[in-house]
Amino acid sequence: MFPSLILGFLVAGIAAVTATSSSSCIGTISSLNDVSSAIKCTTVNINAFTVPAGQTFELQLLDGTTVNVLGEIQFGNVSWAGPLFQVRGNDITFNGNNQRWDGGGPFYWDGRGTGGGMTKPHPMMAISISGTLNDVYVVNSPAHAFSIGNPGPLTVSGVTVDDSQGNYPNSRSGKSSAAEKHTTPTAFDVGGSNLIIKNCTVLNQDDCLAIGRGTNITFTDNYCEGGHGVSIGSISSNVIVSDIEISGNNVVSSAYSFRIKTDTSATNSAVKNVTYIANTATNCTYYGVLVTQSYPSNMGTPGNGVTISDINFSSGTTSLTANSGAYRVAVNCGSGSCIGNWDWSGLEASGGKAGSIINNNVITGFTQY
Repeated sequence: MFPSLILGFLVAGIAAVTATSSSSCIGTISSLNDVSSAIKCTTVNINAFTVPAGQTFELQLLDGTTVNVLGEIQFGNVSWAGPLFQVRGNDITFNGNNQRWDGGGPFYWDGRGTGGGMTKPHPMMAISISGTLNDVYVVNSPAHAFSIGNPGPLTVSGVTVDDSQGNYPNSRSGKSSAAEKHTTPTAFDVGGSNLIIKNCTVLNQDDCLAIGRGTNITFTDNYCEGGHGVSIGSISSNVIVSDIEISGNNVVSSAYSFRIKTDTSATNSAVKNVTYIANTATNCTYYGVLVTQSYPSNMGTPGNGVTISDINFSSGTTSLTANSGAYRVAVNCGSGSCIGNWDWSGLEASGGKAGSIINNNVITGFTQY
């Protein structure tokens, strides 16, 4: 072989080794200016800093990257669409270390959710990774806290969403004494599959969990307070939600405890194989269990373009207590659209008053008095 060719192969080999080994470096982010170089490494450390208003803190990570959050992240406030933070990658280990991510919610909260006169950046945290996401601590999200559309299996654990400050009046809502409501919509807005969310704490004013699409999703051992409880939906057209486990959760002082909601006008969609196991709900203020196909109305005229099948409260007892003005259980199905096996022998509901059960002849093991 010619010497020049040998030298060429050696140089190429050295370059390949250098390129490969360079990814094992440690990248440090202390401002958005550091991101482009830090994400070339498979260890990324994030120090405390403030993200300028109107800009997304975006991480497009190498496969197998470990992220360590080492300080508080704050976001400047301005009317814009967001998201505030976005992370993408495969086989990621994201260690939040319970450092705060502060979205500056009071600047945006006007009592109108994602609507109103100001554009509210949402989601605050757009998660598009596989792997694990642990101990992320979010406070004061302007609107939706997390949007999860994972490309592969993902386990989310130990996350806190604390939007409890939204329970109080503020100048933007025009309320001087009554508690502010509907300031901070969904905590976990899910549109992925092969997902586990566990051991999380949510204090907010809307859905703790809302599954819009996806399969093989487990929501277990979480604490939800003050919002709209654990939801599937709202379900729009041409989507499937299947193989869902809701287990071991504690839902406290929420308007709804467990809800399946499909849009009245939705077509060509299905919700199937949903199992509720050993959950506890106390002080429900509106509906304990609600299955409705008339969303956004709770008990309006239902559509029948979504098939809901095999909804079970069977293994382990799910107990709920409704307050005096709330309905324990209500079901509002479109004609012929609630089918399959609905074993509700593991549901115990007390307090409040009985709700209506419409167009559902498949529930067994449960009698409402």
